[in-house]
Amino acid sequence: MSKGRDFAADVESIRNDIRRFVDAATERALPGALRNRVDQALRALALDVETALERIDPVALPTVVFDPSNPKVIGRFTALAMVAQDRVPLGEIGKFYGSGVYAIYYNGRYAPYAPLSGTETPLYVGQAAPGLANAHTARDQGPRLAARLNEHRKNIAKAETTLDLADFEARFLVVQSGWETAAEDYLINLFRPVWNSETNILYGLGKHGDDATTRANKRSPWDTLHPGRGWAAKSIEDARPTDQILSDLGDHFARHPPITDRAQLLETFFAGLRQR
Repeated sequence: MSKGRDFAADVESIRNDIRRFVDAATERALPGALRNRVDQALRALALDVETALERIDPVALPTVVFDPSNPKVIGRFTALAMVAQDRVPLGEIGKFYGSGVYAIYYNGRYAPYAPLSGTETPLYVGQAAPGLANAHTARDQGPRLAARLNEHRKNIAKAETTLDLADFEARFLVVQSGWETAAEDYLINLFRPVWNSETNILYGLGKHGDDATTRANKRSPWDTLHPGRGWAAKSIEDARPTDQILSDLGDHFARHPPITDRAQLLETFFAGLRQR
């Protein structure tokens, strides 16, 4: 059926239709909501055209070109190196030189965290920047990772009515200065940790002691769910009520089920590297 068809003429007809559409759409400014819908529709059309080009090309095109110089690729492999480290009890971190990335894991029985307890999904992911921006050695970077992890240890220990420090473990990786942010970004996008501000559920672990008498700060969701820090108790209002926090937490786990074991975690890393 396609032998006698003039495909070039079909393409020209489509091109003319698009030109007429653009002329009509740009005669006057479109309302914001309509403009957004048109934008989404045109982008979807562009993807359809790219798909059509791939289908008619007899030579296969890889979905991605592996580029070792891409910061996102370096972030992925740095993140992989971090999760390759052994877990250590958060209460036994001690002091050591180096800056880099880390993750905090939960193994306890606190009911709201049951979906991720004992899994490969951390509660929190973070980074510690070097003391000197151009530091080349762990000693030059300073004991930054250790200081950050021990700061978290102290805060968690204060929430003794809901959390037990013995239930927490950490992984960490000393990273060459400048690459910690790329690794942290990848880990946050991968795990969507509920204590990170990016998920907007239980942020506040890293918050410091603001004086509620001089600044009208609301109590963070982390402090609402895990009371114990004296300065947070001075706040007279929660940023989010407990019921909403727990509801948001349940919805989050339903949308983003935790990665349960090492095999699933590695497959997630590998899937992002495959050329299909």
